[in-house]
Amino acid sequence: MKILSIDCTAAPASCAIIDGEKLIAEFFVNIKLTHSQTLMPMIKGMLESSNTLLSDIDGFAIASGPGSFTGVRIGISAVKGLAFADNKPCVGVSTLEAMACNLRFNDCVICAVMDARCNQLYNANFVAKSGRLLRLCADRALTIEDLIDDIAKVSESDEYKNLTVMVVGDGTDIFIEKLKLRVGAAVAAPNQLRFQRASGVGFASIPMFLSNQTVLPEQLLPVYLRLPQAERELKSKSTK
Repeated sequence: MKILSIDCTAAPASCAIIDGEKLIAEFFVNIKLTHSQTLMPMIKGMLESSNTLLSDIDGFAIASGPGSFTGVRIGISAVKGLAFADNKPCVGVSTLEAMACNLRFNDCVICAVMDARCNQLYNANFVAKSGRLLRLCADRALTIEDLIDDIAKVSESDEYKNLTVMVVGDGTDIFIEKLKLRVGAAVAAPNQLRFQRASGVGFASIPMFLSNQTVLPEQLLPVYLRLPQAERELKSKSTK
């Protein structure tokens, strides 16, 4: 089946079309324009360049979070608009799992991290083996120090002590050097695979489509993990 996937949960934005395990097309930008300016023109150009009609798409996949609150909303709104006319099935994919999916052919422990600000990271950990991913924990927001402790425990366990720990995501640079002080086997993912990519969203969505874990376009929901900053500040003021 042909899946059109989107990721605009952080600074980069991308869209992709996959057909089974084949990547048909992918557009990626990492510039300072807002996603509301770049996303729909990218999708239009990708469809035209790949000679694909929107009616040829069987389903839509979106990175539904965690990530930028604005970016997540823009992406979900775009998928709802594209899928609504023909009521095509949709799936929301964890941004962190989608990033890990890009590294699934490296036998390693994958630490997916996104900068959540305030000395916190969005994180999920996985083990990749022979192209398959095993999730080690749920998506979460935690401090850099707590994540380092957690990864050290995973790396020291009998089951995974011989595996490299590969760090992926836009939180890599603020985290990797501190992690290496505790976990010598930790490395940063290659730059071309380090950031969110729509192809990872598409490939991560395949098991969900195959097992009918789909929703109608209007049922797509964002996954934030934390309240937006404005709501956190309002809540803080209300408790004083």
